[in-house]
Amino acid sequence: MLSFLKKFFGKEDKFYDLLDASAEQAHKSAQLLVQLHANIGTPQFDATMQELSQSRRKDKRIGLHITHQLCQTFITPIEREDIEALASALYKIPKTTEKIGERISICPSHFTTEIVSKQLKMLLQATEIVVAMVKQIRNISDVDGIQDAYENLQTIEGDADKFMVGILRELYNGNVDSKEVLILSDIYELLERAIDLCRDAGKVVFQVALKYS
Repeated sequence: MLSFLKKFFGKEDKFYDLLDASAEQAHKSAQLLVQLHANIGTPQFDATMQELSQSRRKDKRIGLHITHQLCQTFITPIEREDIEALASALYKIPKTTEKIGERISICPSHFTTEIVSKQLKMLLQATEIVVAMVKQIRNISDVDGIQDAYENLQTIEGDADKFMVGILRELYNGNVDSKEVLILSDIYELLERAIDLCRDAGKVVFQVALKYS
């Protein structure tokens, strides 16, 4: 009977702990991407790329653990659809950062350092906000604070969009060969996509806050 009750009610903190861990892994992947970019052309590059891939794999294991726990628990602290949606949104961040790292590893000599650095800074800021928002789900009392954080994410995402339009215009109209345009535009777009994914994760948190406030 005791084991059945534990399964029925579950342990509330375990889902929060796992979502926190997933958000932190997303932030770590952004940190590793910054480090990877700084290590272009150095002996540390390959090791950093391996760490970036490991970060994505760790987050995937967290997501699988969340799925397993959802199958083992009847009552969850928030709706299981919300848990699944947030876990999925969070995992897409390190998955995309790994793709960006792969592009860097293929042709690091084609990188425009200043532009990529600006995008990476925005991505790092966005993942920091996501971590803070996810941690607030445990005790959703400050809905206004969560809304402010979500609006900050939207601002970063909007700035990234405007920045993207500008750099693509410069890229297509500049003195750059077609091969380099293709490579760079792919990288820039993936970086913008990663920032969009941070906004998507923040949107799930904000919707959860509104639902349970």
